[in-house]
Amino acid sequence: MDTVGQAIPPEELVRDLRTFIDRAVSLNGDSTKAKKPAHRVPFNWPPHPISYSFHVLASDWKGHASFEAYGEKFEVKVARTPHGVFGRCEELWHEDRGSTDELMLLNLRVSSEPLLKRQIEINKVLGHLGRFKGHIRDLSQIELIKLLYCEDRDVANESMTVIETHARNGAFCPALVEILNDRRHPNRRSAQWCVLDLFEDLPSFCQSATDEQDAAIAMRNLIWEAEDDYARTIYKAGVVLGGHIPHTFGGPILLECLKAPSKIGRRSAIHGLFHVVEWIPDMRNQVVSALKEQAAADSEPALRDFASHLAKDIADGTYDHVEEPVFPDED
Repeated sequence: MDTVGQAIPPEELVRDLRTFIDRAVSLNGDSTKAKKPAHRVPFNWPPHPISYSFHVLASDWKGHASFEAYGEKFEVKVARTPHGVFGRCEELWHEDRGSTDELMLLNLRVSSEPLLKRQIEINKVLGHLGRFKGHIRDLSQIELIKLLYCEDRDVANESMTVIETHARNGAFCPALVEILNDRRHPNRRSAQWCVLDLFEDLPSFCQSATDEQDAAIAMRNLIWEAEDDYARTIYKAGVVLGGHIPHTFGGPILLECLKAPSKIGRRSAIHGLFHVVEWIPDMRNQVVSALKEQAAADSEPALRDFASHLAKDIADGTYDHVEEPVFPDED
């Protein structure tokens, strides 16, 4: 099996990603509307072994039992003690207890669900049946890219972390830009957020100036065409442009995006310009002038007020500025 350490031509990654997106759209009834993702819930496994709290000895594990879940049989070691019946499933790195064998197995099955659900969700994204039994760090480049779209955002986060450790091999950049350009996969917003988080260190992912320009243009288009700000993705694009690549691309792009047709995009641009001035003080007068013009001309009253306050904050050198507005139609 290919692993992340094996170089795959960037164009092959992009081609496989497009096929993956096509399949997701088809499974979603050909709908290309973005889904609002849930918040990330950090996953920690295994739980603290319950037998440790009751000082169950190694010699106590004399019995054997099993339980079934998702069509699979799991073997369980059993310890019967004055404190109850303890069960240990070594395959799942998990323990539970109950007053009887039956209750212990039921509790063990129920409390194993978070792990089982996560493993099944990973394989679902990768197009496989059953549970994922490996380690995300051992997956191939395209598999890591696919997991950025996982509905379980902690899985996406773990995949993102692995990709980050391999940034300098250069192969990921075109596929990550393709994710920013994605307007079809239902889970694209959380995947795009992951890409933007990676692109806070954009030069590490780029093999050429063209790669960096492609990424900047993709961020610009994401802001320009924004239909929603699910997962705070559009906000994040403004932060990356303004706070991480302000010199070559960020400043000019965010000034341009003040004229974006999307009010969500304009909000991101207004906020992002605050970060531009933090890094490029020489742009202060230009940014203040642009924000004052925005405050007079924006079609959204809330953005006129936001731009006005931010222009004053920047002119005064204030860093505790007014929070960005939330629009009434945002859910």
